[in-house]
Amino acid sequence: MTQGYENFNNNETSFRKSTLIQERIGLVSTHMYKQFLDYQHATLNTAEIFTEMIDNLKAIADSMKQSFASRGITTQNITVEHDKDNSVVVINILWHTISFTTRCNFEPQALDRGEGTQKTVSGRIMAINGNYNELITGKMSRQEMMEVLLDKEVGSLYVPADKFQNSIFKIRHLSNREFFLNSADSSREFVLKIIETVCGGGIYHAEGSIKKFNI
Repeated sequence: MTQGYENFNNNETSFRKSTLIQERIGLVSTHMYKQFLDYQHATLNTAEIFTEMIDNLKAIADSMKQSFASRGITTQNITVEHDKDNSVVVINILWHTISFTTRCNFEPQALDRGEGTQKTVSGRIMAINGNYNELITGKMSRQEMMEVLLDKEVGSLYVPADKFQNSIFKIRHLSNREFFLNSADSSREFVLKIIETVCGGGIYHAEGSIKKFNI
């Protein structure tokens, strides 16, 4: 009888442990499933906006060519190139090179907006000062790549999973202040602001370090 009673207790304890594990893992699974769905939707929205950005960059390049050609300046160094996957686009404007990429969305990620603020998964489009393809040459890991991109980042556009929510973009030199854009305007306004930021400044002569200045 004693042995039977002990077996009963052991079975009951095992059942309780199993139930507790299932309950807690169930909560984690539910949370991760929602993140996964938001990640999928944000990725699709980000890809759509990025495709629109490529079209806008081509229109901007054409406008630049017309503007410089009318001033008698060669336009050979005004080009737009993108990869087949539409995940990287590079625009050259005379001596400036700016890249835009979505190759930073490895997993569900949320924009950190401080404590007490609801975290929502979003896609990210990074604007980089320089040629993306040259910058990441030889970088084997995601960490190495992100270190380079973050060092050269001009700003980023964060695209939510919900199409009806505003995208958020930050410009690095403006202390990462947040600006809000609706989905219809975000692709155009983001690239224009980045080009204004980069091309509206300049570069000092090197004297120990390379610095940029604003005109």
